[in-house]
Amino acid sequence: MRKLALSDEILLSVDKAARYIGGEVNSVMKDLKEVTTRVAFCFPDVYKLTITVSYDEKPGIQAISNTAPDLRPTAENGEVYRDAEYKRLGTLSLLAGIDLLTGEAIPLVSETHKSSDFIEFLKILDKKYPLQDTIRIILDNHSAHTSKETQRFLDTMPKGRFKFVFTPKHGSWLNMIESFFSKMTKQMLRGIRVNTKQELEERIYQYFEEINREPVVYHWKYKMDEISEAEVSSL
Repeated sequence: MRKLALSDEILLSVDKAARYIGGEVNSVMKDLKEVTTRVAFCFPDVYKLTITVSYDEKPGIQAISNTAPDLRPTAENGEVYRDAEYKRLGTLSLLAGIDLLTGEAIPLVSETHKSSDFIEFLKILDKKYPLQDTIRIILDNHSAHTSKETQRFLDTMPKGRFKFVFTPKHGSWLNMIESFFSKMTKQMLRGIRVNTKQELEERIYQYFEEINREPVVYHWKYKMDEISEAEVSSL
């Protein structure tokens, strides 16, 4: 029998079960030739979890094209020159959520951000996560989130499938997706030029694909006991 790799003190501190796939630390390996009796246990591989998604919309993302090509840097001048004139091609809306456990960002690019668009995003989440799980969504009180159309869709879902947690008025900073949108603007959207709205949509999806290769789990660092009375009264 193999010597245990972890002490009882460490083992007793484990408070969350996981799936067993074989070869785990502290697993007991017996000599099958010496085993006279074998017992098989069967456990259903079904776990009911609560998935938490931070969600919001980013409307009015402008598709802008140049009227003249950018001038590339030269040996004499290391800057890019861009003509002040540009052409507006329209706007797109981004509906997105972040899985707060895994850090995965989930996008939906649309022409609008109406109830029908929000429902399409809910369908993406419903398809993505196991049916037995509860999908808890942190979101604001936008009319699309509480409309009759949205409620009719929720009524078609199994009881407890979706749970909405609304942020307080003027409390958008409590939703972590806002930090993600800020980073996205700085990294990708600011100064972007495209030839068509379709190209803008493709580049937005490409951005999500790239960041999801190494997702970042967001950690809340705002300490409630450090909030001043003035900040509290302004909420």
